[in-house]
Amino acid sequence: MSLKGKTAVVTGSNSGIGLGVARSLAGAGASVVLNSFTQRDEDHALAKAMAAEFGVDVRYIRADMSKAAECRALIEQAGACDILVNNAGISMRAMFADCDTKVLKQLMDINFWGAVYCTKH
Repeated sequence: MSLKGKTAVVTGSNSGIGLGVARSLAGAGASVVLNSFTQRDEDHALAKAMAAEFGVDVRYIRADMSKAAECRALIEQAGACDILVNNAGISMRAMFADCDTKVLKQLMDINFWGAVYCTKH
């Protein structure tokens, strides 16, 4: 299947599953927007290397998925979003009963609200 002419925004995509999904989409011809909450030279270098490897436009845009305004800015800066992969997420490394509300709020803000904010915009 060719995705040429389509733009894919993949949240949480500078490593792991998100990066694998982004690579598959680029391999199918989609322009790809990589994302995470960091702003490192390596993030931009990864986008540049993927663009060279697959011959498609690949950009990196930093956005914190727990912040509605940054999710909106991500989608707006992407310019188009034909495919949205809400991959960004964090996990708890403790039993639920042992987690304080601050940890649970962060988990919900990123894993749930980030997906809601990106999809809305």
